[in-house]
Amino acid sequence: MKKILTHIIFTLILLLGSATTIQASTSVDLIDQDFQSINISVTGNVLHVTGAENEMLFVYNVTGVRVLAVKVDGSDKRYTLSMPRGCYIIKVGKLVRKISIC
Repeated sequence: MKKILTHIIFTLILLLGSATTIQASTSVDLIDQDFQSINISVTGNVLHVTGAENEMLFVYNVTGVRVLAVKVDGSDKRYTLSMPRGCYIIKVGKLVRKISIC
């Protein structure tokens, strides 16, 4: 009797459950042109920034303390960083990159 009652309750639960319709949509990635034009590279302790004219350049250490702020006054600039070895976060305009100074 208990087994039959369990089957009936289980069947009712399955029948009363609501159906859910799932529909997939395509994702469109928008790429901001500012990200495509700014390039950041590091060789030793020289930071090379291209395509960031009139943007602010910020350098943060890994704890989030800003260690350098400068306005980029040309489209192809090199900055010699006089900081200890380690990892730093570079922000130029909307572009953010992690670098390592050896």
